[in-house]
Amino acid sequence: MSEAAQAQAADIVIGAEENSEAEQFLTFIMAEEEYGVDILRVQEIRGWDVVTPIPNTPAYVKGVINLRGTIVPIVDLRERFGLESIEYGPTTVVIVLKVIGESSERIMGIVVDAVSDVYNIDNADMKPAPDFGSSVSIDFVRGLSTVSETMLIILDIDKMLTADELNVDR
Repeated sequence: MSEAAQAQAADIVIGAEENSEAEQFLTFIMAEEEYGVDILRVQEIRGWDVVTPIPNTPAYVKGVINLRGTIVPIVDLRERFGLESIEYGPTTVVIVLKVIGESSERIMGIVVDAVSDVYNIDNADMKPAPDFGSSVSIDFVRGLSTVSETMLIILDIDKMLTADELNVDR
């Protein structure tokens, strides 16, 4: 390795140590708002495709897909958040995520309007979600952060996609 390459590699390592409190988030758009999820939980991003509906699940559970032998529940986040439904288009994607529960891990997909970007966010720059009182549940909002004048809503997928809430195990 050349001296210049070694110096550049050292700079990258030093930069990584200085940003050890930062995390990367994949952001996506829904209803003109930008949301983020921990990029380390993202398994893959797929275009929208037909799902197999499952009876007796909430309306926001669109069904399941077979992803290389794994049955993956698909949740429409617009419906889950009570936003106006829209017709799926060419930018509609399914973000396949690893969700960690109290006793197990599972793979689940969320349908979103479009993928936006990947951001590094320092933990010190993330603000807690405001308290709306007991009538509004925001347990799955990990925090809020501003990036380039845009407010990002960072989601805690483990709290948002629990088995109890989705009725997928009932």
